[in-house]
Order: sequence, then C-alpha cells, then structure tokens
Amino acid sequence: MKSFGLIAVLAAALMAAPVFAQEAPAAAGSMTVHCKDGTTQTVSTTKGACHGHKGIDKSASKTAASSTPAAAPAAASQPMAKSEPAATPAAGGGAGQVWVNTGSKTKTYHCEGSKWYGKTKQGKYMSAADAQAAGYHAAKNEKCS
Repeated sequence: MKSFGLIAVLAAALMAAPVFAQEAPAAAGSMTVHCKDGTTQTVSTTKGACHGHKGIDKSASKTAASSTPAAAPAAASQPMAKSEPAATPAAGGGAGQVWVNTGSKTKTYHCEGSKWYGKTKQGKYMSAADAQAAGYHAAKNEKCS
C-alpha cells in the first residue's frame, strides 16, 4: 500500500514538472543564448555565456535572435560588431597628428587616413613623437608620413 502511495506522488510530480520547467520571462535588455550542450541561458551580454557548457551554439542563437518579436529594440538582440569604427571621426586631428587609442591595452595609435583614425571609443589626438614618448606605437601595418 505504501508503494502505491509513493507511485501516486511520483506520478503527480511528473505531471506537474512541465509547469515548473517553464522559463521565466526575460528581463529588458537581455537575450537568450543556446549553448553547445543543448542548454539555454538568458544573459545581458554574451561574454562568458555558456562557460562550462562547451560555448555558445552560434547557429542556434542566430535562429533564436531572428525570431525575436519586432517590438524588441534592435540593440537588445543585436550586439554591435567590434570590428566597425564609429561613423564619424572625433573633432580635431589633422596634419602631423595621430589618434592615440587610450581605451586599448595594446598602447597603439592610428595614422591620418587609417580606418580607425579618430574613430575608436576612447582616444585623443597628439603628435607621433608625443605618442611614442608616452609609450604608444603605430598600429599594425600603419606607417605615418
């Protein structure tokens, strides 16, 4: 008789499990990513997401991102690409000036005419001599004239 009661309790728990397994609604500014091991995580940034779950499954995450509602803001579901400079260069600069990327640990500067000249998130203009004296060097494949 005890085993019948135990079976009834287990059956009730299994039937109720789908109710408790539903995901909580995502917070504003967050996104759901799919991990390579089949799990999902709701995160505000993909940095460190799916750590210990074999990484992010980018093909599944792209499909999920494209199926987000149209009312969701684009910035929440589409993170900015790291390899694109700002649309317009910072004011200043000119002949003999380089753009020192102060937000980079690599201590680089960009020459006039470069894709990144005046366009990194953090930086300032100074002469190439002053930049070198401060410990900065020209970015890879850049030679200032």
